[in-house]
Amino acid sequence: MEPVVLPSLEEVAGLYRELSQHPGLSTACLGPDVTTQYGGKYCSLYTEWSQRDLARAETIKSCRQYLVFHDGASIVYAGPAGTCCEIKDELLSCESPSGALKAVLRKAAGKEKEKEKQFLEVWDQNRKVKSIDLTALDKHGSIYDDDQFGCLAWSHSETHLLYVAEKKRPKAESFFQSKAPELDCSTDEDLERPEKPDAPLKGEQFVYREDWGETLSTCSVPVLCVLDIEGSSVSVLEGVPEHVSPGQAFWSPEDTGVVFVGWWHEPFRLGLRHCTNRRSALFYVDLTGGDCELLSDDTRAVWSPRLSPDRCRIAYLENSALGPHQQCSRLLMYDWYTEQTRTVLEAVPRQAWGSFPGIYCSALPALCWAADSRRLVLDTAQRSQQDVFVVDTQTGATTSLTAGAPQGSWSVLTIDRDLLVAKFSTPSCPPTLRVAVLPSAGQEAQVQWVCLQDAPPVPSISWSIRTLQPPPEQENPQYGGLDFDAILLRPSEGPTAQKPPLVVMPHGGPHTVFSAGWMLYPAVLCRVGFAVLLVNYRGSLGFGQDSVNSLPGNVGTQDVRDVQLCVERVLQEELLDSSRVALVGGSHGGFLACHLIGQFPDTYHACVVRNPVVNIASMATTTDIPDWCLTETGLPYVPAALPDPAQWAEMLQKSPIRYVDRVRTPVLLMLGEDDLRVPPKQGLEYYRALKTRGVPTRLLWYPGNNHALAGVEAEADGFMNIVQWLLEHLRC
Repeated sequence: MEPVVLPSLEEVAGLYRELSQHPGLSTACLGPDVTTQYGGKYCSLYTEWSQRDLARAETIKSCRQYLVFHDGASIVYAGPAGTCCEIKDELLSCESPSGALKAVLRKAAGKEKEKEKQFLEVWDQNRKVKSIDLTALDKHGSIYDDDQFGCLAWSHSETHLLYVAEKKRPKAESFFQSKAPELDCSTDEDLERPEKPDAPLKGEQFVYREDWGETLSTCSVPVLCVLDIEGSSVSVLEGVPEHVSPGQAFWSPEDTGVVFVGWWHEPFRLGLRHCTNRRSALFYVDLTGGDCELLSDDTRAVWSPRLSPDRCRIAYLENSALGPHQQCSRLLMYDWYTEQTRTVLEAVPRQAWGSFPGIYCSALPALCWAADSRRLVLDTAQRSQQDVFVVDTQTGATTSLTAGAPQGSWSVLTIDRDLLVAKFSTPSCPPTLRVAVLPSAGQEAQVQWVCLQDAPPVPSISWSIRTLQPPPEQENPQYGGLDFDAILLRPSEGPTAQKPPLVVMPHGGPHTVFSAGWMLYPAVLCRVGFAVLLVNYRGSLGFGQDSVNSLPGNVGTQDVRDVQLCVERVLQEELLDSSRVALVGGSHGGFLACHLIGQFPDTYHACVVRNPVVNIASMATTTDIPDWCLTETGLPYVPAALPDPAQWAEMLQKSPIRYVDRVRTPVLLMLGEDDLRVPPKQGLEYYRALKTRGVPTRLLWYPGNNHALAGVEAEADGFMNIVQWLLEHLRC
């Protein structure tokens, strides 16, 4: 049979340019209901989108408004209200509870050598009524605009704004700082006065300050701040315990205080990004007396607190502290007035199709409660797709809101007054905007989704999900009977006699999951002419907590064998070119790729890895997540304990570097200079080992990029180099 003839690099660049223009949907906000003179209701829907701009080498944000007409039970009509426009320099924004006001945090370039400034603006309809220079007030450092600590919250009275910022640091100077001479007109009384409180401190210039790791390197000591809008004054809240770092804050029901999540930072800070296992708790700090009260168990990891519309209950997510970085989470609810906490949903040990799979998400939607303050909506991985569920917090009953909808990836953007906004995509369809009215309790399965903003499916891509069962000899003795999935994309056009080459992509994590949604790299690779296999090996999210627990202690064997089994099965059952098989993986996916070319050197003919883990032992002392190295090796993590020689040996034993002598596959490495998660020395270690063994290898080094290599320029350059490497070594 004829092999597939792939396009030139110029044609590949054209395909990448075309598909990278599809925007992603990030934010949705519903305005207040308006009643027409005929009795009908409508509201505005504000959305924000992000898109790669290759010419400017940056990600741009844009907004678009829609109108949604409804009768309280169904959507009558919905459509766009004008075209989109770009949003510039906006870091955070939030509408007030009534919808009458909007707060915007904006950055602005300083004059000449001045540092960048931050302004907090308040808008009333079409007027900017306040613009406060927070940098000039000098009460704190930069405001956090990340999704880990950051927040911008209106008080219920709409008179104050709450946010999180870096604590103000005292000025420091050299011991030998030159000063202009001053006339000595001091008296004895002057000599007795203490030094000015803002006088620069000597010896503090080069003190090391811990940060919160990957993508949070500018976050060290967060503080809670309140802006009095009328008086344009800022105060930093007191009373937060010294041993925790506050974030994800909102106002208490009566505006008498602030509820926040506090993360323990003793004995030292561990990386927080993608780590929902960090010890943390829910706190309440009183604004008048400064007293701080613990609201949750302080031995767990909690995050994403959400206040119900009636201001009586707080729902939040909880994991076990330490252990796997991502887990099947519990949903808890704290009653503000009875001060009682109860578990609404427990972790699910095993996923059973047709039943609730468990909660696997980085956060609850900012607005997730139904109008009845009893139900809430969330999205979660369900094996290799993502679905939306409504949860009855009194009974714990769950109902899928997407069971009868197209298969793919569904995410909740917001719910307000039971108007539900979501986004939907598939591997062959970029994100689309959907709206629905949440039916009354007991009728949720009758939900009807309406498409507000469609995206034409990308031609020439077909996809399917397949389930695999490990053979008996590869079963986990403690967690037997587990299966896993893979998503296969393949070109759907061309002569049936042609056999496309196969690109195998195991995900990183390892406790994450490929959802059957839009992903740029796999889509473009498929349009180029490659079949793409996305493997959700045992240990992935969405398959139950038993699957997650099965992998620590078995990395380098169980996950590697799952990927290899999947590859061999697909090559047997599909019309693919087994002489042209390549691996592409990042982070733990790179760890697996390096293992596979060492353990199964005859299967793979090209390999590309992004910031790969190659030596767990050497990574343990340099990464922002040293606990990962021991946990995934199957060893206990104790901050004060040093691994003994046997534990160092075990980490090395499970690492891909162990098999480097068997590698013959050409390897392309792509490293981010600012990667704190898997420091680039990991990739350099592998590069040198391959070079000394005569294996064809090439290294790409991306300044200003961290673990994800998500900068627009690095992402585009990386893709083109991947394709060039594959075309060269697969002889396409």
